[in-house]
Amino acid sequence: MNKMKHTVKLWTLVFVGLSWLLGCQVNADEPWVVFKGKRGPGKGKHIVFVIGDDEYRSEDSMPMLAKIMAVHHGFKCTALFSLDKETGEIDPGAQENIPGLEALKTADLMVIFTRFRELPDEQMKHIIDYTNSGKPIVGLRTATHAFYYRKNKNSPYAKYSFRDNKFKGGYGRQVLGETWAGHYGGHGRESTRGVVARGMENHAIVKGCEDIWGPSDVYGITTLHGDCKPLIMGHVLLGMNPKDKPNLKKKPVPVAWLKTYTGEKGKTCRVFTTTMGHGDDLKSEGFRRLLVNACYWAMGMEDKIPAKSKVDLVSEYKPNRIGMGRYKKGLKPSDHQIIDIPG
Repeated sequence: MNKMKHTVKLWTLVFVGLSWLLGCQVNADEPWVVFKGKRGPGKGKHIVFVIGDDEYRSEDSMPMLAKIMAVHHGFKCTALFSLDKETGEIDPGAQENIPGLEALKTADLMVIFTRFRELPDEQMKHIIDYTNSGKPIVGLRTATHAFYYRKNKNSPYAKYSFRDNKFKGGYGRQVLGETWAGHYGGHGRESTRGVVARGMENHAIVKGCEDIWGPSDVYGITTLHGDCKPLIMGHVLLGMNPKDKPNLKKKPVPVAWLKTYTGEKGKTCRVFTTTMGHGDDLKSEGFRRLLVNACYWAMGMEDKIPAKSKVDLVSEYKPNRIGMGRYKKGLKPSDHQIIDIPG
């Protein structure tokens, strides 16, 4: 009898596990991974994560954010990666290939974390069509310099290059509010303490964000473009510990802001941008909550943001060290499937 009970229990666990994995729509042959939300305010909504940064481990952090949005909040989340064309493996240095961008046709939100990509026109078209659609955008860290055209300078999308002079500052400045302006905090030496900007204390995005800290160094800012409103000010800390004192020689500068963007078709969308995004930033509960709330706000769902959004990590999170070439080799998108079934 005990043996029979054990067998039934084992098969039940196998069935539940398979049901969850099928719900995530994971296919080892597909060059992307989809987490299908179960329950929550996000049911029926689709978020597409465009991932392609070769320094700050977005290939680790963004799949985790996607899992959080799917498991805790009910959103369907599709994660797209920069892939090696021959092996199909995740390669942040593959600057010319992010397959699956046609998923943006059904997206309710695009979360973009790319750096210096030069995508072929047929791929880039999906990103720009979405950008012009009036649908919302959330950009992280190196998305301020998301694209860099060095080979195909005659492409109709070359103007989105971060150094473009006519479409001043390219995609980063025009769409997200700022382009690459250099490091302000000491890279690898001075971390960031995020503090809610004056007058924004009651904004829906900052609900429950009591402790925003990360090893990201504060990025430099020239002048934020358009109708940007600073939301979080970055205080440069004298070290890589959240308890370190602020560098009083460096005044706080915006590390997260809100804006709108009106595309070529005259449609206007909501935009949230943060220059934080070091792989270890996601270990901060306050930063995770900031991102989750920002996704809600961007989609016009601020009335659904609770006093304290659930942002528990869904599975083990151990991002690789930041830096060029330090990503974990040999992984495919399907390796980001959820193995530990959430309780």
